[in-house]
Amino acid sequence: MQRERPFTAGRRVIHPSASLPVLLRASLVLHAALALIFLLQPPAWRWLLAVLAANHAVLTLAGLWPRSTWLGENWTALPGCCAARREIALTIDDGPDPDVTPAVLDLLDRHQVKATFFCIGEKARRYPELCRDIVARGHAVENHTERHRHNFSLLGPRGYLRELQAAQDSLTAVTGRRPKFFRAPAGLRNPFLGPVLARQGLRLAAWTRRGFDTRTGDAGAVSRRLRPALRPGAILLLHDGNCARTAAGVPVILAVLPDLLQQAAAAGLRFVTLPQALQASVFPE
Repeated sequence: MQRERPFTAGRRVIHPSASLPVLLRASLVLHAALALIFLLQPPAWRWLLAVLAANHAVLTLAGLWPRSTWLGENWTALPGCCAARREIALTIDDGPDPDVTPAVLDLLDRHQVKATFFCIGEKARRYPELCRDIVARGHAVENHTERHRHNFSLLGPRGYLRELQAAQDSLTAVTGRRPKFFRAPAGLRNPFLGPVLARQGLRLAAWTRRGFDTRTGDAGAVSRRLRPALRPGAILLLHDGNCARTAAGVPVILAVLPDLLQQAAAAGLRFVTLPQALQASVFPE
């Protein structure tokens, strides 16, 4: 497994690039080599097919591993300069939700914490005032696709382009700010995503630790999972949309956040948004 460690980019931040990651370049070379071998040795087609299948399996697994960097740049932690300043990031997915998001915003205000909300485009258009309120309170709104399709990892280049561009347009129209980051639904993707991200000027963001708060209503279990990640440079993930609820009917995020934010403050950690972390990387103090 990939170690959970801070992302260090020194004083240079790599902008989304059209150049292919090493794994994809190696795959293209492998495909060409297999084609040449087949032309020279047609009877070896079974072995060649097995190698090709293994290569595609590796690519698939890389896309189904949310924190993988094998398919390109992926923020699994904040840049090193942020970690050095004891900064941490809270990211909140799947909103905005009129039944949950306002209470989350009030709670963040009380703790003087800024967060990054990965919003769904069609929800932002449905609740534009709520999305604008997120920005007005000093938080960031970033791209979490237009419709949050469950088959997102199976889409091709055109499907990815439609989803990302539509969400970019929706969120920009609602907030007046064009997102700089993208998070795939459940973090799942495939090799076609990278070039589309580059075309839209977006950076892929995963997380250091997620609470799985859409799967369980046990707030204690969610807190215990997130607590070890209360360290400099971490990116935490919770949900204001599609969130589970406790036995008392309280959205898990609202049950978890107060204690989590207090522990972070006691540890001397300061919350920043992902765009703030990006800005700090481009223009370090």
